[in-house]
Amino acid sequence: MNYKFYTNSEKAWKVMFQSIAQAKESIYLEMYILEDDMPEFNFFKVLKEKAKQGLRVRLILDSFGSINLSRNKIIELQKSGIEIFFLSYLLHRIHRKVLIIDETVAFIGGVNFHQTAHLWDDLVVQIKGILVVSVVMSFAKSYINSGGKDPILLGKKSKINISQLKVWIIEHSPIKKHFNLKRIYKKNIDNAKSKIVIITPYFMPKRWVQADLHQAILRGVIVEVLVPKYTDYFLIDRVNYFYINKLSKLGITFFLEPKMNHAKAMIIDNDVGIVGSQNLDFLSFDFNSEIGVFFKDKYVVTKLSGIAENWKKDALTLSYTTYKPKWFDYILSPIVNLFSMMF
Repeated sequence: MNYKFYTNSEKAWKVMFQSIAQAKESIYLEMYILEDDMPEFNFFKVLKEKAKQGLRVRLILDSFGSINLSRNKIIELQKSGIEIFFLSYLLHRIHRKVLIIDETVAFIGGVNFHQTAHLWDDLVVQIKGILVVSVVMSFAKSYINSGGKDPILLGKKSKINISQLKVWIIEHSPIKKHFNLKRIYKKNIDNAKSKIVIITPYFMPKRWVQADLHQAILRGVIVEVLVPKYTDYFLIDRVNYFYINKLSKLGITFFLEPKMNHAKAMIIDNDVGIVGSQNLDFLSFDFNSEIGVFFKDKYVVTKLSGIAENWKKDALTLSYTTYKPKWFDYILSPIVNLFSMMF
C-alpha cells in the first residue's frame, strides 16, 4: 500500500525517526517547528549522524515557528554538513511539514518536532510510489526559493502525468499568489451531496467558508466539525468556542475531543479526502505556505473516515444550546468578526 496514516505525534515521530536512521542517500525536511527537546526521538542527533555519513541533508525551517532553536544548535547542524535555511516573511509563514527520505518515501501532515506535542493526536500520511516525485518537486521549489544551490534539487523540474492518479499534492503559497486551498475547499464543499467532516485544531473559518457550509446545510448536507476541547492556546480556545456558538445555530454539529488534536483534514461524502498542514483559519488560507494530499482513492478515504469516526467516539457534542458564551467571549467577538471581515 502506497499510503498509510499515523494518528498521533509519537506514532508519526517513531516511523519518521526510523526512516531517517535508515536513509541511504538523502533527507529533505521542511518544518514549521523544530526544537531540540525530544529525548526519546533525538532528531538532531540522527540528522547530524546521517550528514556525517555523507548523506545530503537539507533543512528548511520557519524563522518564527523555530525561533526557540538556539544559535549554537544551528551551528552544530551546519558543522555536521547539514544545509539549513530559515525563511522569514512579515506575515507569511512556512507552515508546511514535509519529510522525504531517499526521494522514495515522503511524510506530509500536521506533526511538528517539539516535545510539547508528545501527547497530541495528529495526522500524518506516509507516501510511497510515483506521488513522491511530486513531493520532491514541491520541496525543491521551497529549497530554490530559499537560495539553495544543490544541483540535484535544482534539477527537479520534471512533471508527471497526474490525470490517471487518484491522489495528488496540493501546494498553497500566498507569497507566490497561489491560493489553491480556497479553490479546492470551495469546490468540494459546494459539490458535497451528503456529508462534510472537518478536522482542525484551530477553527476560525473565513466568511466564504461559513457561507458555503451554510449553503451545504440548506441542501441537506450533514456538516460535522471535530475540534479539541482545549488547544495549546487559551485565546484560540475562546475563538473556537465563539465560532461553535455562532455556527452551530446554522446546523453544524461540533465534536469536542477530550485531548489536543492537531490534525488537519476534510472528508466529503466519503468519496474525497484532504490531509495536510492547513488549519481552517485565515492564516492558512491567506498567509501561510501549506501542503496537503488530496485523495480520491476510495480505500484510502474510507481509512481516513474511520479515523474520524474513532476520534468522535470519545468526543462531546457541543452547540449553542449547551454552551453559553462567557463574558470574555463578548469582548473577543468584535475582534474576531473584524478579522473575519478583513481577510
